[in-house]
Amino acid sequence: MLKLVVGLGNPGAQYEKTRHNVGFLFLDEIVADYFGQWSYVPGFEGHVADIVIGGVKLVMLKPATYMNKSGASVGKLVRYYKIAPENVLVAHDELDFDVGIIKLKRGGGHAGHNGLRDIIASLGSADFFRLRIGIGRPSDGKKVADYVLSSPPASGRLELATALAKAKCYFNEMIIGDMGAVMNKMNT
Repeated sequence: MLKLVVGLGNPGAQYEKTRHNVGFLFLDEIVADYFGQWSYVPGFEGHVADIVIGGVKLVMLKPATYMNKSGASVGKLVRYYKIAPENVLVAHDELDFDVGIIKLKRGGGHAGHNGLRDIIASLGSADFFRLRIGIGRPSDGKKVADYVLSSPPASGRLELATALAKAKCYFNEMIIGDMGAVMNKMNT
């Protein structure tokens, strides 16, 4: 059963609508839907909100450490609440999927994603769930860093909004249901 949901992104207004911040965007929508309130918790180096879904209390976390150092924030919260990695879901941008594709998986490597790399190092485990939100790859010649730190065009924003809405439809089931069944539904 999930106990912690982490959204990856970068803090600051200049990053709010960038591709790299889709994890933050997803969590913002979930927290608003369940009337949660974000507050900055210095000890966790991040913004935290508690919500309850179907009688299950969830801690939501947006690290304020910037993407590449997300593990510091996640690790502190996991250790404080004694949460096992298999009870953590991390929502993040995925270059390897076309814009708007979402998939759920458990474990695996970081595939070059520095936020995941840092979380794996901090937890000493890759055995957490990942909600992978496709942002597509940059066109030839464009640097990946420039691409992920830029805002998508209007069509891309619409596709991402649709993907986030689809992910939200599965969220209750992720929390109180069988993650394997959710993966089968979402990933087909």
